[in-house]
Amino acid sequence: MRGQAGPRKNERRTDRRGETAASARPEKKRNPERVYPVGEPMELLAFLLVHLKDKGRNAIKSMLARGQIAVNGEVVKLYNYPLKPGHTVTVSHGLIVERAPLIGMKIVHEDDDIIVIQKDSGLLSIASDKENELTAYRQLTAHVRAADPASRIFVVHRLDRDTSGLMMFAKREAVQQQLQNDWQNAVTERSYIALVEGWVKKPEGTVSSWLKESKTLKMYSSPYPNDGQHAVTHYKTLETNKTVSLLEVRLETGRKNQIRVHMEDIGHPIVGDKKYGGRLKLLNRLGLHARVLAFTHPVTGEPLRFETDIPKSFLQPFRTGDSGAREGS
Repeated sequence: MRGQAGPRKNERRTDRRGETAASARPEKKRNPERVYPVGEPMELLAFLLVHLKDKGRNAIKSMLARGQIAVNGEVVKLYNYPLKPGHTVTVSHGLIVERAPLIGMKIVHEDDDIIVIQKDSGLLSIASDKENELTAYRQLTAHVRAADPASRIFVVHRLDRDTSGLMMFAKREAVQQQLQNDWQNAVTERSYIALVEGWVKKPEGTVSSWLKESKTLKMYSSPYPNDGQHAVTHYKTLETNKTVSLLEVRLETGRKNQIRVHMEDIGHPIVGDKKYGGRLKLLNRLGLHARVLAFTHPVTGEPLRFETDIPKSFLQPFRTGDSGAREGS
């Protein structure tokens, strides 16, 4: 990864996709900041000595004590703070004003061109035309504008509100277009964990169909070949019992609600997915989590891979048996 990021030239454009610029009030420019991505585990002081070659050990310790160093947007004063790959270290010539805490999400990677987040279930990726509430897009816009009021965020792909997991945003329009135009080749792995209803007997399988959208905005598989968008989903059974099964699901194509439709097609709707045939009320959310996102960096060409843990609530039915499951109306 590249080491240094500077402020970009001003780009004044109208925000689209249902979001408004008012969601992140521009601030006066503060002292210049330098942002360094972390590529390997290292203590903070050692990392700063590598990147701030014009500063001595005592000078860097003084910067830490004065609150001029931040990790992932939060001021850190411990010289032995453990850095991990994907962290970003911000160095400022003045005091750093800490950014507002992110709600329902966390940043797992950020560089000059992209931001990868882990989103909680319940948080919108981006507002629709009729919705004006907290979204991942709006929070990230405020996040980048804290360093440069002219900065913007661009949507690359989305997760449903009730789906948790990894998703990526671009920090420049050219990067967004490059990723979207070459999505199938750029993304090398995209897998989900799905908690579905019933005992899935097959250890693995593939679902292929043509997806269309009804007038009520519900996706469905057309019975006719070439009638809609081709969608291919591969799944592997990880755990199963008489009530539910835990699947690893890999997307070959990325269509709207693809996994939810295909799980209903095979008779095993996702737990909590009333829209697509789900009846069990086992979770207080949708049983779908975007676990792995791997891709080729659109600018550096570097292969990047991010993986999250399986939500604990997805594993609970296999530890307690079937006693918690009940059918909904």
